[in-house]
Amino acid sequence: IMDVNIDSHGNYIHTLAIRNGGKSVDAETQSPRRNLVMTHGYFTGVGFFYRNYRDLSQVDGWDIYSIDWLGMGRSSRPTYKSCRNEGDDKRVSHAEEFFVESLEEWRKRMGIEKMTLCGHSFGGYMNSVYALKYPQHVEKLVLVSPIGLPEAPPDLEERMRHGYVPSNVDRAKDGEPPADPDKPSMQRVLLFRTAMNLWDRNFTPQWVVRSAGPFSRKLIDWYIGRFSQLTDEQRRGMAAYSHQIAMLPESSASALGDILRPGAFARHPLVGRLGAISVPTSFMYGSHDWVDYTGGVEVIKRIAGRVATHLYRVPNAGHNLHIDNPKDFNRFLVREMKGVQA
Repeated sequence: IMDVNIDSHGNYIHTLAIRNGGKSVDAETQSPRRNLVMTHGYFTGVGFFYRNYRDLSQVDGWDIYSIDWLGMGRSSRPTYKSCRNEGDDKRVSHAEEFFVESLEEWRKRMGIEKMTLCGHSFGGYMNSVYALKYPQHVEKLVLVSPIGLPEAPPDLEERMRHGYVPSNVDRAKDGEPPADPDKPSMQRVLLFRTAMNLWDRNFTPQWVVRSAGPFSRKLIDWYIGRFSQLTDEQRRGMAAYSHQIAMLPESSASALGDILRPGAFARHPLVGRLGAISVPTSFMYGSHDWVDYTGGVEVIKRIAGRVATHLYRVPNAGHNLHIDNPKDFNRFLVREMKGVQA
C-alpha cells in the first residue's frame, strides 16, 4: 500500500499494488506483464474490493492495482470547486477533468503504458470517460454496474417533485401528477423536494454522516448492515473503515451532483458517448441490481461488431456484486483478464 504523488501541491492517490514478480516482462513467457487497475464506486474505497484481490492476484502475468479516487477514500483531499452555476456543460466537464486527469497523472507516475480498467458504479463512469480520452493507454474496459448510462425520462424532475421514483410510474397527461392508488404522502413529497434541492447544491451523503455527530457511526452501521452475506466481524470491519473515510474532510465527493441529476441520471449520459469507444468493453451487473442492465445492452448494440464486448449478470447479487457474490464476480473478471492475453 502506498500513496503516489501526482503533482507539486502534495496531492496523492492512495494505491494498493499487488505485483507478481515486480518486472515489466513475464519471466516465463517473455511477454509484457498486464495491469489491472480497479476503481471504486461512490462512498467507498479500495477496501470494498477486499473479497476480490486474492483470486485476481493468482492470474499469471498480471499485476493488480486498486486506487482511491482523488479526494475520496484515503487519497489526499484537495479543495473541489464546483462549476454548478455555469451550466451543465461546464459543470460536467470540470468534474470529469478533475478525476480523469488525476488518473492519467497516476498512470504516468506508475510507469504503466497500458491497463485494463475495472470500475464499479461511479468508477465505471469515470473509467469510461478516461478511455474515451486516452484509448491508447486502455487495453480493455470492464464496467461493473456503471452509473450514468441511460437517458433520463423527459419528465424526471416533475415526477420526483411529486414523490415518485422515475422508473416506476407513467407520465400523467396535461402535466398533472400521475394517478396511483398508492399516492405518495405529503411527507414523502417534501422529502423528495428537499433531497433534490440538496443534491443540486452538491451536498453529499458524507456531509449527512459528518453532520450526524455522535450518531454518525450508527448511520454507517445501518448502511453496512445491508450486507447480510457477511459475518458480523466482517460487517464491523467494513463499518469501521467506511466511517473513517466518511469522516475525512469534504473534497471531490461533492462532484457527484455535477455528474448526476437527481434520480441518479447523468447530466451527459454515457449511452451516446460510448458509441465512440475504441477499446474492448464488457459489462457486469447484479441479478437484482438497482442499476438497470439494459443501459449496457443499449451500448453493446451500438459497438458490437466494432469492438469486442460482453455482458454478464452475476447471480445472487445487487449493486455491490463484488461483495455480494465474489466467487462469480471474480470468475467473470478473470475470464476478461485472460481474454486480453488471448
